[in-house]
Amino acid sequence: EINQLTNQVFATRNKMENLQAAQQNGVQRLQDLEHRLQDEQDAIADTRDLLAQLNEQLGNTAEEMRLVEQDYQLAEQDYNAATAQFNEGNLQLTRQQSKITATRQELEFKQNQLNDLRNQIENNSAQLTEAVSSIEESQQALANSEDSLLELMRKKQAEELKLNEADQAYYNLRNALQEKESSLRLKVKSKEMVEHLLGEIKDKLNDLKLQLAGMKERLNVEFRIELDDILDQPRTTETPLEDLQASADRMKKRLENIGEVNPTAIEAFQEMKKRYEFILEQKNDLVDAKESLMQTIMEVEATANQQFLETFNQVRENFQKVFKALFTEEDTADLILENPDNLAETGIDIVAKPKGKRPSSITQLSGGEKTLTATALLFSIYLIKPAPFCILDEVDAPLDDANVGKFTNMIKQFSENSQFIIVTHNKMTMSTVDVIYGVTMQEPGVSKLVPVDFRALS
Repeated sequence: EINQLTNQVFATRNKMENLQAAQQNGVQRLQDLEHRLQDEQDAIADTRDLLAQLNEQLGNTAEEMRLVEQDYQLAEQDYNAATAQFNEGNLQLTRQQSKITATRQELEFKQNQLNDLRNQIENNSAQLTEAVSSIEESQQALANSEDSLLELMRKKQAEELKLNEADQAYYNLRNALQEKESSLRLKVKSKEMVEHLLGEIKDKLNDLKLQLAGMKERLNVEFRIELDDILDQPRTTETPLEDLQASADRMKKRLENIGEVNPTAIEAFQEMKKRYEFILEQKNDLVDAKESLMQTIMEVEATANQQFLETFNQVRENFQKVFKALFTEEDTADLILENPDNLAETGIDIVAKPKGKRPSSITQLSGGEKTLTATALLFSIYLIKPAPFCILDEVDAPLDDANVGKFTNMIKQFSENSQFIIVTHNKMTMSTVDVIYGVTMQEPGVSKLVPVDFRALS
């Protein structure tokens, strides 16, 4: 960057020298014109004297008078031409002085930048020296730390060995203790099972006693039969005991199934019926709403697909036109739907084939061709609904001069309906705009905006 600034300073000095030489030539030419003007004025004075003499000599011929008048007119024309040249030279001198003043200001600004860069280089050099010394100290400390780390690693290995031995002894003792605890738990469990079984037997015995007492009481109360009196009596029927027991169980189950009479069963039925009818009505409403919603979704999808397809066809047509405008009429480009049957999820393939190339993918194009293709796609979408403003940030950076010319011509065509704001460093693009805004830094840290309206100049 310093070399570039130095070259710019030398170039500025050369411009100043050329301007000074041009100024000297203009001054010399002005002096020549002044001498020539003086000579012409002297000639005019002589001519006037001659005219006075001719007036005194009225006897001269009319032909000589006419010749003298012609000489006078020619001299006066030369004087007017000399005056015009003098004014033009004065105007050129004023312009050159303005350019010299601007060049001197730019030279001072470049020299200030050069001084700032030199100071920055000195500061960076000092910081680099400090960083190098700090790195050396850190390396020395790292070497010392590595020695200490190796010593600690050796101690750690010795302590880990002792710890492993202690862990092994602990695990052996814990396994022996677990075996004894397991055997003890088995014995305790066996004891609990025996006690539980004994408790169950006692409970069954008590239940049998209670049942027997209940049966005695029931037989005595309901049937006026003493159980102790009939135990020793023989059976009077030949029906097996199992059948009698089964018949009794069936009767018990029928009684249990019948259950108690519920007086609120009719009210519960009515309430459940109303609840059922309400839920059925809600279900029908939900089914109707679902069908209506599905119909609406289908209509929305159909409308969206139709609008998407119409917009896609317009973008496709615009893309082909803009692509040929940026390239040539023989170049082809197209937009292809990957899945036309599913417009909501389909992808779009961009096909660009400049003349002489048949790339299988857009990634095989050069940087400038990719940029022009992307620009063509953006403007094809832009043409669907043009915006009042359009901002382009260094779009022409990867383009060569020929493609920059095509790009600027297209911008001029579209600028009839929209205003374009272009961020660029390309001189060709700058030369075609209406208004240019330059950002400069005459003082360090202070930016200044310099606008130039070319429309006023034209």
